[in-house]
Amino acid sequence: MNSLKPTLHSLCLAYVQERIDACQAAIQAAQESANSETKSSAGDKYETGRAMAQNERDRNTVQLRQAQQLQGELQRIHPDLSCDTVRPGALVHTSMGIFYLGISAGKFTVEGKDYFAVSAAAPVAAALAGKRAGEAAAFNGKPVRIEEIQ
Repeated sequence: MNSLKPTLHSLCLAYVQERIDACQAAIQAAQESANSETKSSAGDKYETGRAMAQNERDRNTVQLRQAQQLQGELQRIHPDLSCDTVRPGALVHTSMGIFYLGISAGKFTVEGKDYFAVSAAAPVAAALAGKRAGEAAAFNGKPVRIEEIQ
C-alpha cells in the first residue's frame, strides 16, 4: 500500500487541528476581553462590550464543536485499508480529479499532484458513492468515470 492515503489523512487531521486551535484561541481571547471590560460611567457601553464578547465566545464554541466532530469523523477512517468502492477513506481517481473521501478540507498538493479532500456528503462524493473502478456517474450533468480506487 502506498503512503498517499495516510499522508492525505494526516493533512486532513492537521487541517482540523488548526481549526480547533484557532477556535480555542478565539474563545480564550473573547473571555479575556469580557473579563477586562471595566464598568464605566456609561454602563450601557460596559454591558454592550460584555455581550459582544459573549456572542463571540458562543460563535467560536459552535465552530469548535464542529471541528471536533470533523476530527471524530476522521478518527473513524482507517487510511491503511484499501477500498474497492467509493466510500469514506477511499482515494478515488476520476476523470475530473482525485478525491480523498474524509472531510471537506479543500485542495492538497502532494508531490506536485492536486488532491481534493471532500466529505462523503459532498455532492461529488454522493454522486460516486458505492461505485467501483471502471464505472461512471453523472455530476453536474457531466459524466465522471472512476479510473481507480485505493
